[in-house]
This record gives sequence, C-alpha cells and structure tokens, in this order.
Amino acid sequence: MLIIKTMVHETIWGGDRLTPYSNTNNKKIGHLYSLISNGELESEILNGEYKGQLFRKYFDDNKAKFGLAKYKELPFLLALVDATDDLSLQVHPDDEVAKELENADFGKNESWYFLEVPKSGKIYDGCKAKSSQELREKVAQGKYDDVIDYLNVEVGSYVYIEAGTMHAMAAGSLVYEIEENCNATYRVYDFDRIDKDGKKRPLQTEAALKSIHVDKKSVAKKYDGEKVERLYSTNLFTHKKEYTNKSNTIECLTVLSGKSEVEGFVVQKGTTIVLEPNETVKLNESDFIVARPLV
Repeated sequence: MLIIKTMVHETIWGGDRLTPYSNTNNKKIGHLYSLISNGELESEILNGEYKGQLFRKYFDDNKAKFGLAKYKELPFLLALVDATDDLSLQVHPDDEVAKELENADFGKNESWYFLEVPKSGKIYDGCKAKSSQELREKVAQGKYDDVIDYLNVEVGSYVYIEAGTMHAMAAGSLVYEIEENCNATYRVYDFDRIDKDGKKRPLQTEAALKSIHVDKKSVAKKYDGEKVERLYSTNLFTHKKEYTNKSNTIECLTVLSGKSEVEGFVVQKGTTIVLEPNETVKLNESDFIVARPLV
C-alpha cells in the first residue's frame, strides 16, 4: 500500500477550495495532483519500502508484475481541479496528431466527475462549426461565440472527453479528473485574459485547429457503475469504510470526502492510496473513486 503526497499546481484560474487539503496557504490552486508521473511532475511516496522515492521508481520496478509492462509510465494522472474562472478553450490531440506534433505514444482522452457544478450549469464542449474550414475562418475572425458549444452538467455528472473535442471547464467547477498521460494541450482561445506579468497567455492555434474534430461532443452521464475507457477504468464508492483491491493489477483510490488516518498519515480529500492486488485499506466513512490501468 502506497500513500501518495499531493502536489499543488497554481493557475491563473484556480481558487482556494482545495487549499485546506494541500498543506499550503496557496489560494490559487488549479490542480491538486493526487498522482502524477509524466516526466515534468513526479509524485512522491510517503510510506513503506519506497518512502521518499518517486512513484515512477515504484512503477518501473513493479509494472511487469502487475501486467503493465507495455506502458512506459503510468498511463493516467489523477487530480482534483478547482476552476474558479473559466479555463481556456482547448483541445487535446488524438493519437495520430500527438505522434506527429509531440512524438507521443498516444493522445489524451480524459474523464471528469463533478463534485461541484459551474455557476452556469454548463461547460464548454463541442463545436458548432459544420466543417474544419468554417472553424478556421471563425477563429481567424475572432468569432468564437459562433463555434463554441455547451454541455449541461449536474453534481455527480461523469463526462468522458475524447481527444479532438473542443472543451473547457467553466467557472465554479470542482472536479475529479483522470487524464491519459499525455502532456499536449492546445489553447484555441483564452478569453483575452491577462496573466500576473500583464501579458496574454500564448495560444497554440494551428496545433489546435489541426487537432479539433468538429463532430466530437461529450455526453454527461450518471455514475452508475464502473466506467471502462480506453486506458483506464474508474468506479465511484460512497459511504465506505473499507476497500479491497480484487483485481490483478494496481488500483488507485482517491478520497473525495472523509478524513482518516492510514499508517500514521492523514488521508483526506485529494489523497490517493495505491493498492496492490488483495490489499485492503480501512478508512473512516468516506467517498472515493478507484482508478485502475487496463492490463
């Protein structure tokens, strides 16, 4: 059993809802990374044989044993996301474009589970343009309202966002996020925001236009059982005091509510515990999501 140290990522659109769980006083937390290992950011292990070492070391040493040898690194990352403001309108590339532009093994699909909903009750998702050419023309003219589409969400909504979907989290969202482990994000529009240095953040317009599939649009679903996607599965558990990994690979349990002590460490909102097969963790009554890499 591994307890993972959370990691703070400050953003222009972040807020303070995750501050109490971060061991910091930062009031602009966008991502509270629960588990990440992507070459730029690397989670640290707090306990056991690998105490003080990076999760990457554990994964490299053990991935073959758990049927994950085909992966260079853990195929997903986990975070809680506090969107106090709108995120940039963006897209992640599919496998083909990610290979071409980033020399990456795969693109990025992701899933969001809504703990709190946007003030508007909707996120930016999908494209109203009928063709890539129309999209290109509207973006060149700055007519973003003509192409931005929306998706209604509720507390408890599960949204799977496929690579190629134009999207953005909207102000007020508080989300559990699981992303395929690809760093590529291309901004289409950033609402003309000014950063702390008085500058607009850069856009990656050409890469974004190359990546967007105008016909891609997500669906908001209820979390009514295990969700199996391309590289991972997730499952939601509520009011539970115990969980046992009954799979044949590692599972990553991320706490959404409740506070417990596990092996001398405080386990609370945003904390991830990695369980090997047949390992059991005992908690005070908690809600959590369990993510598992697909073998």
